[in-house]
Amino acid sequence: MELAKVTSKGQITIPISIRKQLGVKDGDKVLFVNDGNKIVIMNASVGALLSAQKEFTGTAEELGIENEQDIVNMVKEVRAERSDIYKCE
Repeated sequence: MELAKVTSKGQITIPISIRKQLGVKDGDKVLFVNDGNKIVIMNASVGALLSAQKEFTGTAEELGIENEQDIVNMVKEVRAERSDIYKCE
């Protein structure tokens, strides 16, 4: 357990051991998440990835993606469609 003091401006210094656990360094952003009766602090980049992951849950199944080759094939199809669009302009 770590302790930090709040300044008159509402600022705190995150202890180095916590910064290391979060993987944050100078200039990084942190995210405060309300989790019921507690506030969780997390690396904002990790938070964004977790949010995106949650939003995409089930998408692969809906699109029939079962493996990496299915993704490669999908990218090729999209690129081919886009190249056809640019040829028409």
